Amino acid sequence: MNWLNKKIVLASQSPRRKELLQRAGFDFEVRAVEVEETYPPELPADQVAAYLAEKKAMAARHLLRDGEILLTADSIVALGQTVYGKPADYADAVRILQALSGQTHQVYTGVCLWTPEKKRVFTGIAEVRFGVLSLEEIEFYIESYRPFDKAGAYAIQEWIGLCKIERIEGTTSNIMGLPMELVYSELKAF
Repeated sequence: MNWLNKKIVLASQSPRRKELLQRAGFDFEVRAVEVEETYPPELPADQVAAYLAEKKAMAARHLLRDGEILLTADSIVALGQTVYGKPADYADAVRILQALSGQTHQVYTGVCLWTPEKKRVFTGIAEVRFGVLSLEEIEFYIESYRPFDKAGAYAIQEWIGLCKIERIEGTTSNIMGLPMELVYSELKAF
């Protein structure tokens, strides 16, 4: 993507975000920082991912060199106003998947593009309808795929996404952790 004339710095340890940028042909480098993924409890669910993406950008901005654009992102799963981030442990993953079973939930992915001169924060949204998950299916999925680093305790590209998602409204890349169509158009406008 030479039209940017700037290198993208992905401040994320997510292998899925890295894969999406690679598959889309972007020139980027990973320089990750650790950020506590906390947010004000009164924040509406549809604003949490953008808040966290901006929080990560503020923590990682010192990593930027001249001529680079910082890209940070965060994804959350929401059922109504209940926000599901990464599960704390096995029991939490079971609890989350039981809550999502047979329901339509939202996946919000907040993105922050930042340079010393400019900042742009935006959110991709997708609606995902799960079929009913039995406890046996939930335990199989958790034991086989270990979704402890995934918002909502699942990944669309794994068994649960292939066998138990009935309907999606939105983009697969947003559900995987980076709404590439929005990232592309925002970078072009940036």
